[in-house]
Amino acid sequence: GHYISVDTSYEGEKAVLSSPELYTEEWSCVRLIYQIATTSETSPDPARLNLYLRQEGESFDRLLWSAKEPSDSWLIASLDLMNSTKKYKIVLEGEMGHDKSASIAVFEIKITPGYCIECDFEENHLCGFVNRWNPNVNWFVGGGNIRNSQSILPKDHTLNSELGHYMYVDSVYVKHFQEVAQLISPKTTAPMAGCLSFYYQLKQESSIVFTIYLRDTSGFYEEIWKTDSALSADWALAEVDFNAPYPMEVIFEVAFNSAKGGYVALDDISFSPVYCSNQTGMRTPFNPAEAGCNFEEDLCNFYQDHKDGPGWSRVKVKRNVYRTGDHTTGFGYYLLANTKFTSQPEYIGRLYGPTLPGNLQFCLRFYYALYGFFKMSGTLAVYIFEENHVVQEKIWSVLDSPRGVWTQAEVSFKKPMPCKVVFVSWCKSFWDCGLVALDDVSLSLGSCQAADLLLPNPGECTFEKDECVFTQKKRGRGIWHRRRGPTPTSYTGPKGDHTTGVGYYMYIEASNMVYGQRAYLVSKSLRGTSGKQCLTFFYHMYGAGTGLLSVYLKKEGDDEEIPLWRRTGEQSISWLRGLIEYESDRNYQIIFEAIRGVSIRSDTAIDDILFQAGPCLEVEEIQFSSGYPDSLNEIEY
Repeated sequence: GHYISVDTSYEGEKAVLSSPELYTEEWSCVRLIYQIATTSETSPDPARLNLYLRQEGESFDRLLWSAKEPSDSWLIASLDLMNSTKKYKIVLEGEMGHDKSASIAVFEIKITPGYCIECDFEENHLCGFVNRWNPNVNWFVGGGNIRNSQSILPKDHTLNSELGHYMYVDSVYVKHFQEVAQLISPKTTAPMAGCLSFYYQLKQESSIVFTIYLRDTSGFYEEIWKTDSALSADWALAEVDFNAPYPMEVIFEVAFNSAKGGYVALDDISFSPVYCSNQTGMRTPFNPAEAGCNFEEDLCNFYQDHKDGPGWSRVKVKRNVYRTGDHTTGFGYYLLANTKFTSQPEYIGRLYGPTLPGNLQFCLRFYYALYGFFKMSGTLAVYIFEENHVVQEKIWSVLDSPRGVWTQAEVSFKKPMPCKVVFVSWCKSFWDCGLVALDDVSLSLGSCQAADLLLPNPGECTFEKDECVFTQKKRGRGIWHRRRGPTPTSYTGPKGDHTTGVGYYMYIEASNMVYGQRAYLVSKSLRGTSGKQCLTFFYHMYGAGTGLLSVYLKKEGDDEEIPLWRRTGEQSISWLRGLIEYESDRNYQIIFEAIRGVSIRSDTAIDDILFQAGPCLEVEEIQFSSGYPDSLNEIEY
């Protein structure tokens, strides 16, 4: 047969292959048979194959999958495509990197309706299911009119004929007690919940254990089904409720006790997005968004125990140059424990979150800031309360952190029983009591480590690794620098970034520029779309001599840059959120321009840029404004 491969004569460039416009209303599975080959042992910049989804109305392609592991045989990748009403294209991108000996080839790409974990085993790629090789017992393909085993079945289930195929394990080669054969499904790549069904036959002389497990990315096994019947001479249907909110593999495992154990056969694995038993009906899957809060409107689903007294207060700081505002926007609400009303010694403030279901892996993220403590450690801790409120386990506590900087904390946990997250602020003696601030609590499914490995959001730039889609436009101009921690000049610039408090941001160093000098940060050409787009970013303009920060839209083929947003002069000591709604049906660029002000106290910074399709959900009152009003430094309780 034929395959397609990347021309290796263009080192460091990308080869792009785009599908025609596709449209699938039902859930589909993309299967890709590919190979990356190389003769070099290790390469700092290896060849890579990427697969993107290019959706109608989006300025960015979404990376669905990426591989760089070389292999000496063809490999199969299976990716779930959730049902959507939008037209889309699949885009394959080969990056040669700097490995001269590498080659990238694609043998087949196929989009079929249905889920990737479904299989009738009639095709030679076996839908990406793999046998975990074992010296003695393994899953084999049976059927297809080949008399290849002592315990052959007369017919498969799919075609109900001797020509059809199925998978089977035979005890004939068992050498050791309790050897297991494992058949492993492709990993799910989109959240799914419903009913997994399959047909099996089991013939046993002595006991066989046939079990089905789910395995998550951290290697944790959970048993979801086990054979109860001793015999099934004909194909029997099994159904099991299946819930995979984060990537999982399904493992079909057979264990024999002796070589005369018999055999197990398997066929026609299928999935339906409705749970099997009607008694449970459609259980509403847990929505992790309900367990988070940015405290802008209220406490969401968090609450306090009245026995504890008013521990945490919801407060807001107007934009000012002395006290930091909240993390969400810089001028919104956050929680403050231990405020002037409550700072008596031996004081405890507890904030309870909503009840979380058991047996799920969670990642909790939140932002905290500490002020005025003599000793930091232990002033804020996170506990897990199990439902009976008897068991409580501390899963995180503050050790030390930069003062007055919103710092991100993240912690993974998994509990067998339903539980609650509790934020506890504790002050031992009057001299120790400072202020503890909390904001932007979020919960996601899957461990935090797995979330970090997830594919990046294409329209987001946090400057943690690089400058993403942005480049400098120098031409005798000032330069945007990527930096972490405070800027060198006092009384200007941020103390830390907005993303985590200890990460990177972009800023202009006023000491190296002259009054009125400009620095440009320009995006690459973005795809034009019909309809509104929303651009969110955070900016930091603190310093008595601060100049201007402007955002422009430049459409392809136009010379003019359309001003979208501008701020002049000192704004706040906090990171403030900027929102811009714009539209462009032609390809376009977004430009951030900073102009140095009258003095060296003019370090202007930006961070956390996010492009989203569709109109902005909130509106910023003023797009063009000068310095802040005089009503500074008031804290509203």
